[in-house]
Amino acid sequence: MTLNSTKLLETIIATAIDGIITIDSTGIIETINPSALKVFGYESHEVIGQNISMLMPEPDRSRHDNYIENYHNTGVKKIIGIGREVLGLKKDGSTFPFRLAVSEVKLEDKIIFAGFVHDLSKEKEAERHMLHYTEELEKTVSERTKDLIDTVVELENAKADVSQSLQKEIHLNQMKTQFVSMASHEFRTPLSSIQLSASLIEKYLGKGDEQNIKKHLDRIRNSVQLLTTILNDFLSHEKLESGGVKANCQEINLVKLSEEIAEEMQVICKVNQHIVYQHTGAEGTFYLDSNLIKNAVINLISNSIKFSGENSFIEFNTEITGEVCKITVKDNGIGIPESDQGQLFEPFFRANNTGNIPGTGLGLNIVRRYVELMNGVISFKSSINQGTFIRMEFDRNKLKAI
Repeated sequence: MTLNSTKLLETIIATAIDGIITIDSTGIIETINPSALKVFGYESHEVIGQNISMLMPEPDRSRHDNYIENYHNTGVKKIIGIGREVLGLKKDGSTFPFRLAVSEVKLEDKIIFAGFVHDLSKEKEAERHMLHYTEELEKTVSERTKDLIDTVVELENAKADVSQSLQKEIHLNQMKTQFVSMASHEFRTPLSSIQLSASLIEKYLGKGDEQNIKKHLDRIRNSVQLLTTILNDFLSHEKLESGGVKANCQEINLVKLSEEIAEEMQVICKVNQHIVYQHTGAEGTFYLDSNLIKNAVINLISNSIKFSGENSFIEFNTEITGEVCKITVKDNGIGIPESDQGQLFEPFFRANNTGNIPGTGLGLNIVRRYVELMNGVISFKSSINQGTFIRMEFDRNKLKAI
């Protein structure tokens, strides 16, 4: 590298918006650019020559040397070449979230590691604002739903010429219909996706990043379409019960559809929740109703996100073997009490351990009906605090008979 090239590289690193830190093979800091110093709150002489673990909170601080040693011994890369979200420790003792990408650089006489630090504090603050807006929306929906229910009660009480038992039955049915049409549980996924994409578009507008703007516009369109579909399904709840909703099956690319679902749902995951999608089988297409499948899978993953904690994985698998397709969603969440499992797919039923976690108790009932419309079967396994495994299974021959 020429002298001019070296100076140019040094200038680029020094003026980079993101932090750049290099360490040697033992974890000792060799260089740190001004952006990284500003983020962590240090002066250059305070960190150069120190172990990189000084910039990490526990437990990563104590474990970092073992990470490097394991890499040298095994060659297995757990973070190198893979960006992930971690916590950084500032000089004043406070922590902050940032996106970390680590690259291995092989020089003539040694190996160094370069870390690229992108502060996520502003993005996290924006997420908190979005969560506040979502909660306000849910509150508004809840209040309007209560008004609708109260109106139904008044109407039912006015029917003096109908017997008391019939009044109660009509009241219950109408209350369910109104409640389903406004259920915030089923609205949350597409609304959250729309809100997040809108926020990111505003961010990318300032950068002129047309590719990402288009990506999130497409995501908004998809979410609006999904929301419209859910609303139509719920508003035609009585048609669904009477068999008026029909499955429209055709050959679909199940792998592509599943990858899109996993990407869309990842944006609403909790901190360090990850959706891991995997397909088994040489074939990736199957004869299904893509709309019913997408709604069913989104419902199952949404439940896994809600009922699982942070720092957890949600396994989403598809398998095509001959004439059989299996779609499974597995989490390590709160699980379902054995005493409640017999009613799991009943409408408006919620397990006793859901606590204050919001929901209408309609989701799994709707999933079961969608599966049955495609002549499929649904099964599950669950244990308290060990998670839930739900499988939808379809036979191509039975689907073709619809």
